[in-house]
Amino acid sequence: MLQRWLDQFNWVDFILGVLRITILVLIVYGAANTLISARYTGAQWVSLIVSGLTQGSIYALIALGYTLVYGILLMINFAHGEVFMAGAFTAVFAATAMNQAGFLNTYPIPALLILLLIAAAVSTAVAVILERVAYRPLRGAPRLVPLITAIGASFFLQYTFRGFYGSGFRAYPEFQIFSGRWTILGQSIPITQIVVIISALLFMLGLYWLVEQTKMGKAMRAVSENKEVSSLMGININWVIVFTFAIGGALAGAAGVINGIFRPQGVYFFMGFFPGIKAFTAAVLGGIGNVPGAMLGGLFLGVFESIGPNLILEGLGIPSANQLKDVIAFTMLVLILIFRPQGILGERLKEAKA
Repeated sequence: MLQRWLDQFNWVDFILGVLRITILVLIVYGAANTLISARYTGAQWVSLIVSGLTQGSIYALIALGYTLVYGILLMINFAHGEVFMAGAFTAVFAATAMNQAGFLNTYPIPALLILLLIAAAVSTAVAVILERVAYRPLRGAPRLVPLITAIGASFFLQYTFRGFYGSGFRAYPEFQIFSGRWTILGQSIPITQIVVIISALLFMLGLYWLVEQTKMGKAMRAVSENKEVSSLMGININWVIVFTFAIGGALAGAAGVINGIFRPQGVYFFMGFFPGIKAFTAAVLGGIGNVPGAMLGGLFLGVFESIGPNLILEGLGIPSANQLKDVIAFTMLVLILIFRPQGILGERLKEAKA
């Protein structure tokens, strides 16, 4: 019996098991310390959660571009963060011009729709050109080749837009209609956060309807399952792939404007890198290739990034915990890849395809 157990023993599984238990104990210990000490009131926790949902909504919109492309081509488009940057960076000039002309706050809703259209159009154009120039010629190449190309395209786009718009920081002007706070269920919440969450949810629901209910959505799902059979059934594979990049780009551009409402400062040529990596983390967390998974992963990552430093790190006695929220996001990516690489909804997707 002992010999059989020794033959089946695996040091890698043992170390990973110990690591799982250690991480779980640290999380429980840190959270318990924070909650017992009552450092934060209920209203403060609600504020952190709403702020996390707001940021997570933006992550989810960007993550949808990653998951759509992966579902069709089985590749990670690491230049997608720069697609997000392109729309946000371009729209900030239009927003500034409308603000100087007095149009932005005189007609705020039409102005916002115009900014969304401008950002979506620019990001869509960048995404489609990226697919046609950088990815389509490599479609039959080993999977590592498009990945390296995507990283190179990311740097190319960063410094191209630096050349177009300069290296300085820009900021979106304030929408006066979104200033102030609303009281919901006794909690005071900034109007900007409510607008961001509702806008992002509408875009996500629209994409889910497109994928599940329309003819093009059915074609996208068919190409995702089997390109060769889809081609034999009369589906134009290239058109479906271009459409997928276009939809992902449009959502990323819209996310850029929504992000500008939530956090007006810090619009510059390198602004897409960290949100892009975090959106990729959200897509992996939810189950890469799974549209509902990307939505869920983005919201979960945003909330965890918001409350994690206060709930866990402060309870562990780590100083300057709020400065480590980026570390939490990237640590979560590593843990997902180690312990559950298929993501939250990955098994459900796999069972559905089986």
